[in-house]
Amino acid sequence: MTTTDSKVTISIDAMGGDTGPEAVIPGLAISRQRHPELAFVLVGDEAKIEPVLASQPNLTDCTRIVHTDVAVAMDAKPSQALRQGRRTSSMWKAIEQVKMGDADICVSAGNTGALMAMSKFCLKMQQGIERPGIAAIWPTARSESVVLDVGATVGADADMLVDFALLGSAMARALFGLERPTIGLLNVGVEEVKGLEPIREAGQHLRDADYDGMNYIGFVEGDDIGSGNVDVIVTEGFSGNIALKTAEGTAKQIGSYLRDAMTATMRTKLGALLARPGFNALRMKMDPRRVNGGVFLGMNGTVIKSHGGADALGFASAVDLARNMVINGLGEKIAAQLAQAGRGSVEALRSSSDEAEAKTSEAS
Repeated sequence: MTTTDSKVTISIDAMGGDTGPEAVIPGLAISRQRHPELAFVLVGDEAKIEPVLASQPNLTDCTRIVHTDVAVAMDAKPSQALRQGRRTSSMWKAIEQVKMGDADICVSAGNTGALMAMSKFCLKMQQGIERPGIAAIWPTARSESVVLDVGATVGADADMLVDFALLGSAMARALFGLERPTIGLLNVGVEEVKGLEPIREAGQHLRDADYDGMNYIGFVEGDDIGSGNVDVIVTEGFSGNIALKTAEGTAKQIGSYLRDAMTATMRTKLGALLARPGFNALRMKMDPRRVNGGVFLGMNGTVIKSHGGADALGFASAVDLARNMVINGLGEKIAAQLAQAGRGSVEALRSSSDEAEAKTSEAS
């Protein structure tokens, strides 16, 4: 689907997150108001879903429910969740809608580790990709950029970093409409001799390969993440997750400092009153709910991870992101990027997906 006139069907793990349907369904209503072409498959406990759904009249003609009373706990270990919730949980069944072709993409606010494990097991990895990556949309001084991996693969080797560059490039092309997004490898310095061996190897490969669809510019440092100097920043999951959590914590810290400073005296309170429009604009720009949603890349189907504590507005942002990924052809762009890079032809990628589906059907 590549036009805004096309219907986009999104499967939703209605029981995921801290509050389940109470945040998820109002979030769907917000997103549907923005994008009337959306339709939803709500997966979860029908008795808990229906009362909340009844309060959102703009969802009644575009939503169907797939019932299951099994939900993955937010603190469950991935192996435990996979063993106990495979084929029966709302998380699994929501992902399965994508595998069966009944939904274009899946969104869940559930347990991240369990969601990744189930996504890999249900959808399978794309041909030529060894490990998945989680891509985050990062607000920058110029606009936004893509950062991956932010937690899926800890200790990635050079080949995996190259894979992330390919996946991130395809996502930036889909999300930002860029023909050749700029790609940087996160490192402790910009000099080619610096950094761990896998990073130097990946950098050398990307320079030598000069892939179509991306413009590799070399190493970047931590302060480049928020500058907007590059469209895609590639790193492994350990450092990427630390960077993400550090940025979130810093935003909260700055907000706290501003509140304290602006309420310290009557003079500062008056100044805050006069500067309210500016502060409101700053608050909107720094609001993490605007960029909620991590994109699971590298599998035969796309899953979006919403923050578990997201409210309705935050969940709506994750749904909006899912819609944009479908409308702008993320899957097709990834397949083309991998085929061009020699990771397998587009036909082979489709064949791999069909084989995985056939094997699953036989096993059932």
